[in-house]
Order: sequence, then structure tokens, then C-alpha cells
Amino acid sequence: MKTISRRTALRTAVAGGAALAVANWDAAVADVEQQSGKKVTQTPVKEPLKGNIRHSVSKWCFGGIPLDEFCGICKTIGIESVELLDPKDWATVKSHGLTVAMAQGAGLGIDKGFNDPSLHDELVASYEEVIPMVAEAGLTNLICFSGRRNGVTDLQGWENCEKGLKRITPVAEKHNVVLTMELLNSVGHKDYLCDHTVWGAELCRRVGSPNFKLLYDIFHMQIMEGNIIENIRRYHAFFSHVHTGGNPGRAEIDETQELYYPAIMKALLDVGYKGFVGQEFVPRQPDKIASLEKCIRICDV
Repeated sequence: MKTISRRTALRTAVAGGAALAVANWDAAVADVEQQSGKKVTQTPVKEPLKGNIRHSVSKWCFGGIPLDEFCGICKTIGIESVELLDPKDWATVKSHGLTVAMAQGAGLGIDKGFNDPSLHDELVASYEEVIPMVAEAGLTNLICFSGRRNGVTDLQGWENCEKGLKRITPVAEKHNVVLTMELLNSVGHKDYLCDHTVWGAELCRRVGSPNFKLLYDIFHMQIMEGNIIENIRRYHAFFSHVHTGGNPGRAEIDETQELYYPAIMKALLDVGYKGFVGQEFVPRQPDKIASLEKCIRICDV
């Protein structure tokens, strides 16, 4: 017996009146199989995403897939944003009805940030150029970095970063753009300064602007401090964005790693977090898109 798809079977049943003559789908399938001489393959219908979590994904983790194609895939899954993209790519994402929840394109990279006063003039000029572009594109968050510690104490680091950031936050406020400093582990990103949530939160307090916040990266903070849910409860007011990643290894956020992401997502909802959750795991499974959808659904609480 040859096979036909569930969709074809349903269409055949309706056309032939079988859908009216039987009480349920199983009876309809049997009727169509008898009439057509073909076996119906029943593929499950996926439930739509719940909509409580705003889903995003970092493009660099899926670098082999062209951006235009990747945006189409994300749209089909129900993802609202493709992130960590430069200005040249924003229009492509927007053409698919998606947004860029975390923009990049300003600054000097992870290692050279606001902790180094000798870089402040160059950093300020870069952010002054890109912030209006972010606003014009209808985006909100623009990533920034503390840079390496370079031997300074926590106090000196706060003072250095505060001084530089206060030169640029008025521009961010004017354009309603949120400068977002990423919390990273200082093991893989050796000597990175902003490597603990409490340090980043204190910097937010010192800068004192609603347009300077933190990117709470769960993967990185699990490495540095753990206590993820408690820190979400304590410091969530300083977060404008959240990243995922399986630990150890930044792979899928499923049963192969040590964190239970449904509970973490529920904690975000419990504290009233309204920002995006960006998937930033690097797929280990051969079917990268299946991994992406699986991890999106893990977070879809």
C-alpha cells in the first residue's frame, strides 16, 4: 500500500464527504485509506508558541546558513528576532517582519571596552555614530563591553566605566536606545572585567541612567557564580536582555547539560521581565534547526 500525507487525506475526506460521515479523525483516515488504496501517514500538528517569552536567536551560532534563509526559518518557528547583527543586516531581518533584539556595530570588541580611559574618545565617537542608526531602524538595544580588567580593582573599574559611559548615555537617552553591557565569564574571555552580576548591577547604579543596562548571559553567569534564579530575582531590574546556552560547553539547553531552563524562564516571568530571551547555544546535533526549535520550546513556558 502506498502512502499519502495527512494533509492530502484530509483534503480527500472533505472533498468526498467522508468528514461528514464519520465521527472522528481515525474513522476518516480508515475511510480514505479504503477508498484510495493508500496508507495515510499521520504527522503531528505542532502547538503554536505560548507567547509568554519573547524569543530571539544569535545568528553567529548558525553561521553557515544565509541570513535571508535563516530569517525565514525563524519566522516559521515563531521566533521574533535574529540578533547580534551589524547595521548592514538589519534591513534583511526587518523584511521578514522580525526585529534585531540586540544590535551590534559600535565599539572596539569584547577586550577593548569602557574600563580603559585611553579608549574613551574612540568609543564615544563610535557609539555617537551608531546610536542614531539604531533608533532610525526602530531598534532598542545596542551591545557594549567593559573590556579587560588590565590589573585594575573593582572600584577602579567602576570609576573608569562610569566616566566613559556617562559621556554617551545622554545620546542614548535622546534616541531612546539602551546601551547594554554583557556579563561574560572571565575564564573563556580571559580577564574580562564585567564578570559578575553584582558588579554589573553596581555599575548600573553608578551610571544612573535608564538607558544603561545589562545583558544577563545565563551560560556565562553559571560558570562564574551559579545561583541563576536567585540572581534573576535580585537583579532583574538591571536586565534589558537575556542569553541562554547549555553548560558545560555552550551546547543545546536540553537534558544534556546542567541547568533546567523551564524553571529559569518561569523565574523571569515571575519577576515581570518583558525583554527578549536570545538563544546563544552552539548546536552539537546534526540537525541544527531541529535543535533550535527544540530549545525554543524548552523556553516556551
